[in-house]
Amino acid sequence: MKIIGVDVGGTKIGAALIEDGVILKEYNCPTPFDQNKEVVISALSDATSEVFSDEVAGIGIGVPGLVDLETNEVLDVVNIPSWDRVSLKSVLENHFKKPVFVNNDANCFAVGEKYFGEGKPFHDFVGLTMGTGMGAGIVINDHLYSGRYCGAGEFGMIYYRDSIVEAYASGQFFSERQGGMLAEKAASGNAEAKQLFYELGIHIGRAIANILYALAPEAIILGGSVSRSFPFFEEGMHTVLQNEFAFQRLYRSLTIKVSTLDNSALLGAASLVLDAIPSKK
Repeated sequence: MKIIGVDVGGTKIGAALIEDGVILKEYNCPTPFDQNKEVVISALSDATSEVFSDEVAGIGIGVPGLVDLETNEVLDVVNIPSWDRVSLKSVLENHFKKPVFVNNDANCFAVGEKYFGEGKPFHDFVGLTMGTGMGAGIVINDHLYSGRYCGAGEFGMIYYRDSIVEAYASGQFFSERQGGMLAEKAASGNAEAKQLFYELGIHIGRAIANILYALAPEAIILGGSVSRSFPFFEEGMHTVLQNEFAFQRLYRSLTIKVSTLDNSALLGAASLVLDAIPSKK
């Protein structure tokens, strides 16, 4: 079965024709982020047309913002100011005559892991992305749980210390600590860099503890640029969970994986089709 995934970013729109997890055709173009909403929609539609096939079962679109699944409107998108209440689903369904599904990019990450990545064996898990911020998507009983306005799983926004969780458990933790060279320094044995990653692991461990208390999932799947440094923050993360988390049986049964999925944004967006149309799987 062929499906299309579209990833809408603040600087780039990517579209791909996908079959059985393999990208058959891909197209990328700049996002006209400073233009009116019609221009941005047109760019998205044109990108989708570049990979479109009459054989596709549906089109999935990931956006970095909130989506009202009841009215099928994109409410706002990070770094695209004109996108306020955009009826993206109806516009594209009218154009392509195929079902269209829209959700935020963190939810797309989680559902992509369910159908194509580390989430395959699990019925209930949380996909936790850590880059310049923290996002999360929740899969319950083998399906994405989006919540109202696709806002479920915003664990990074929980109050923590003098700020919020993502200020400590994402790339923001390093904003004033030597930037992106720390992983290389830690790999070469630099004690200061290794200590900073250990501290990062402490904060990530506490974020995971919050998730366990709230949802008790089978697994946590880590993604985003920070997850690539897992070997450096793993010890701190497990130290917190072993010594501070109250329900050790729950912790011991938890699986923590790092995503190995290539093209996760496009595959995740396309997976919205699979999640919504079970008969098409």
